[in-house]
Amino acid sequence: MIGSETKVKVVKNKVAPPFRQAEFDILYGEGISREGEIVELGVQHRIVEKSGAWYAYQGDRIGQGKDNAREYLKEHPDTAREIENKIRAAVDLPAREPAVAAA
Repeated sequence: MIGSETKVKVVKNKVAPPFRQAEFDILYGEGISREGEIVELGVQHRIVEKSGAWYAYQGDRIGQGKDNAREYLKEHPDTAREIENKIRAAVDLPAREPAVAAA
């Protein structure tokens, strides 16, 4: 077991409406999975295609099952950033800048 899919419900909050729910993956030793969220939101916004257990981006299969798709995005950060920026554009958020290499 490498983690768990967690469902969270906000009961009382001073800055947001109550009883909102969120689901996300928590990977042991890593925390909340950014790549898992990119896969889920990509499917939700029809940027990533899901056919059965397979996930595909621009016609290329990126993994069979969510875990394999998440690993693919970890190994290919440029593809992950491209999908994330398309998701951000779909929800009217500014694009994420590419990582700057340290000198």
